[in-house]
Formats: sequence, C-alpha cells, structure tokens
Amino acid sequence: AQTILPANTLSSGFDVANSARFNSADSARLTRTQTAGDRNKATLSAWVKRSKLGANQGIFGIHGASSDAGQIEIRFQSSGEGFHISGQATNWRRTSRAFRDVSAWYHLVVAFDTTQGTASNRVKVYVNGVQETAFAASGDPDEDEDLPFGLNSATCSVGSNFNAGSAGEFFGGYLAEVVLIDGQQLAPTEFGEFDSDSPNIWKPKDVSGLTFGNNGFYLDFEDSSNLGNDANGGTDLTEVNLSALD
Repeated sequence: AQTILPANTLSSGFDVANSARFNSADSARLTRTQTAGDRNKATLSAWVKRSKLGANQGIFGIHGASSDAGQIEIRFQSSGEGFHISGQATNWRRTSRAFRDVSAWYHLVVAFDTTQGTASNRVKVYVNGVQETAFAASGDPDEDEDLPFGLNSATCSVGSNFNAGSAGEFFGGYLAEVVLIDGQQLAPTEFGEFDSDSPNIWKPKDVSGLTFGNNGFYLDFEDSSNLGNDANGGTDLTEVNLSALD
C-alpha cells in the first residue's frame, strides 16, 4: 500500500500508515446501506492517487432510487480528466483543470449544504486545501433540496459510482483517509493543513475527533483483513472484490 507522510522537515506529525488499492478491472469497491440521516448537509474527504486514466472513475457514489434523479456521483471524468460531481441528474461541478498526474496524491473534499441561500455555496470543491472556482460545467441544487445523503436504505459505494441499482465506473488507484461526514458542510482544514515549515505543502491531520453523524464513516485501511472497517466505530463497509493484498 502507498504511504502518505507529512513534510520531511517535520520531526513529528500525523502519518497516514495505509491506503487501499482499487483495481478497476476487478470491479473493486466498498459498499454500505444507509440509515436515516441529514438530507441537506454532507462532506466527503479522500486522499487519492490515480493509476488509470481515460475512463469515468467513481470515487464515491450514492444511490437512493432507480433513476439518475436519486443519486450522487463523485468521479474523474474520462473526457478532459476533470473532477466531476453530479447529483439528481444534474452536473453540479466539473473542474476545468485536469488530474492526470499518476504519481501525485490529491486531497479532494466535496462539501454539500443545500440550506445555503447563496446557490454557489451549496456544493463546494477543494483540492489540496484550496477551493476550486474554475468549472467546465456548473450547476446548483435547489435551496433546501433533499439529497440522497441520509436517505434511509440508500446505498453508498466507495471506489465506484452506483447508478440505477448497479455499481459501475470503477476507480483505478489508491485511496487513503476516506471520510464521510453526515450533517455538516466542513472546510478542508478539518482534514488537512499546510506545513508550517513548507507552507505550500498540504498534509493530512488526525480526523478521529470529528463528529461523523448517523451515516458518516472513517476508512483508515489499517486492518488488511477488514478494509471496510469504520475506524469511527460505526457499521463497517462491505468489501467487494478486495482482498488483504489490497
């Protein structure tokens, strides 16, 4: 597994010990069925290292109905390799810039709050601690719109999208420190920080003290026999086509 370390100039800090490898050809993913929770606010944070380009690849998907209108997809887009967020059959955000560096770790945060009066604040995207503002496609949920987050019996998937009842668009690469927060729209500083000695370096920090909500989880991938273990103590995610070797 890959290791993410804080800046080499630090004598101490928070080290990420493990990641999980997702082989898209294996249709590898983690999945869990939701209980009732917050329908308006949620935050997804993940450290991501790509190994495959040229295909739609889902990092996270949630599915609560048998149509596009009941789902959220968070993925890399095959055309242009932008980071893409869609929901309720609408393209909410697709970054103008591409993510083609297969040697780099990216920290990606997508934060939702449909109660925001300013439409552009309802879906926020951050990469390595900085908010993205240039989009090739952009739309907004309606104010107070209910999202599939917190929908009882909806299915969420890590490492793929989940479209109309079926998993697809499988991710190829490594994921680390995957966090879902149910009920809050959080800033990236809850998950990472700029190095005090090298202020252009964004590095992870301990997230164990966060409030995760009913459907939130924390995947630290430290137990090779249970890669879906929720380190926050909630219901574990189920492994599909993943093994201890991953």
